[in-house]
Amino acid sequence: MSDRNVVHAAVAVLINQSGSVLLGNRPKGKAWAGWWEFPGGKIEEGESPVQALHRELHEEIGVIVTEAYPWVVRTFDYPDKTVKLNFFIVKAWQGEPEGREGQQLSWQDPSNLTVEPMLPANTPILSALSLPSIYAITNLQDMGEASFFKALRIQLAGGLKLVQIREKHLDRAALLKFSKALITLAHEYGAKVLMNADLDLVLTAGADGIHLTSEALMSLDQKPKGLIVAASCHNADEIAQAVSLDLDFLMLSPVLPTLSHPEAQGLGWEAFRKIKQDCPLPVYALGGMQNKDLKTAWQFGAHGIAMQRAVWE
Repeated sequence: MSDRNVVHAAVAVLINQSGSVLLGNRPKGKAWAGWWEFPGGKIEEGESPVQALHRELHEEIGVIVTEAYPWVVRTFDYPDKTVKLNFFIVKAWQGEPEGREGQQLSWQDPSNLTVEPMLPANTPILSALSLPSIYAITNLQDMGEASFFKALRIQLAGGLKLVQIREKHLDRAALLKFSKALITLAHEYGAKVLMNADLDLVLTAGADGIHLTSEALMSLDQKPKGLIVAASCHNADEIAQAVSLDLDFLMLSPVLPTLSHPEAQGLGWEAFRKIKQDCPLPVYALGGMQNKDLKTAWQFGAHGIAMQRAVWE
């Protein structure tokens, strides 16, 4: 389908302080009337996506956006057209949202909707929204077991919800023992754990998901079922492979110089933005990240940041 058959739109995920997102019900007289969607609308000729976002939200729900970040871009084929949706995370705005076009509005927990049906193009967004901003990677080798588990408990108590086990120095038996202990502790706090290991070990340990190396990603022809599946990517080809397999999220690295790979030159933020451009999957920035880099990561389109050292300090 040629580009002139594609409708480009800017779509807003307004998130309030409780973590709820704003949905609108399409009013009578519009296509798909009665279906729920995120607010937004068509990008007019000469507009950038962010300009369209500001205009549409003011026209549609009467708010002035004061803090918004580019997020994911998803293309969806409806029977009569193709839409390319530029999603933004909107964290701050002026005014109280109101349905200026006769639509109902509802604040919803993205993991437990009480309204339906959702427009098909918007449905995959809900699972992506459940991912936290911080993705922690274990650092047992540098820290030692006692110090690591102490730091892990502190972070879990502070709200850490996503951890990757990556300990290449451990043999299989030691990795399984360490992983089972970590998974048990993480689950007590409602956190999810992915393992950077082979599928059999992931299943044996009882992890929530698998994190693929770039090499494993490029040799994969089908996404494992019943697990959260993520991958490490370093270029556009690897991202394309992750997208073709419909993985849950990915990491793009190294963004900045990092101690773990001192020989690797960082991509820099502009290259990060360019490589992940139009990616429909949430992307974590990895490489030299610290908590203070989170807002910068959002500005360049990242879902969040992944850290192996700074997160445990």
